[in-house]
Amino acid sequence: MHSPGLEAIAARVELPVMRRLLSQMEGRHGSMRAGRGMEFLDMADYKPGYDVKDIDWLVSARAGRPVVKRFEATANVQVILVVDIGRSMGALAPSGETKEEVALAACETIAWLSTVRGDQVGMVAGDSRRLRQVPARSGNSHAELILRKIAEDIDLASPSSDVARLLDRVLTSTRRRSLVVLVTDGTNPAPAHEDVVKRLRVRHEMIVMSVSDADPTSLPRGTDVIDVDAGPLPDFVTADAELAAQAREAIAQRKGQVSQMLWRRGVTQVGVDAVADVPRALVRALERGSRVR
Repeated sequence: MHSPGLEAIAARVELPVMRRLLSQMEGRHGSMRAGRGMEFLDMADYKPGYDVKDIDWLVSARAGRPVVKRFEATANVQVILVVDIGRSMGALAPSGETKEEVALAACETIAWLSTVRGDQVGMVAGDSRRLRQVPARSGNSHAELILRKIAEDIDLASPSSDVARLLDRVLTSTRRRSLVVLVTDGTNPAPAHEDVVKRLRVRHEMIVMSVSDADPTSLPRGTDVIDVDAGPLPDFVTADAELAAQAREAIAQRKGQVSQMLWRRGVTQVGVDAVADVPRALVRALERGSRVR
């Protein structure tokens, strides 16, 4: 699969959605620019979305209301795409598209937003055996290079996923405060990886875009179902109502554990089922992010 190029992204995104994306990204810029290394600008009343770390408690006590220090940005935001390219991402999404197609559409939209804003975009992608990293730079050609590399790597022959390895690489290699966008499935990062998520959140903002799996029990009777890890599934596994219900319950429980862990760590998570859903899903993620901070 190949990226159609960043210039094609805006053409397929509805204008109102595009405006909301840009507006939300601007809000994200405002929150991330505050902090170390920035020039002091002025004092202002605290508003939802401001970082509580910027509250000046002495001034607030005198004023009788929360007051924050505001800082002038000296650079644009750095966005790091963290992409799970394990073989599970080659499976089907609920829309009938591959999860690879949905994941790549998510990466394309984020890269387009970043280049429009003049941000730098970097990438960490990999699985349990491979790891590919591209330093953050600005410009359309650099973003399209990243998208091509992602598209080349995801297929059903890929090794299994190792999202914790990807997050650990971001933690050790990315010193500048960044917006980290993890594109994976709904069962990652696992609750066992909470420590690396916790440490990552100390330094960076984080969004998880979870690409959903198709439900094999909802497919028409007689459809050949192949699990990317276990291979072809016998008919009775998908046709038996009790087994199907147990499987759905187990998956829902695991996804719930992931969501709870991410919520505890202040990480924004949003699910996406189809390529067409990506822009609105990203709007939801950015909106939720402004409330999580």
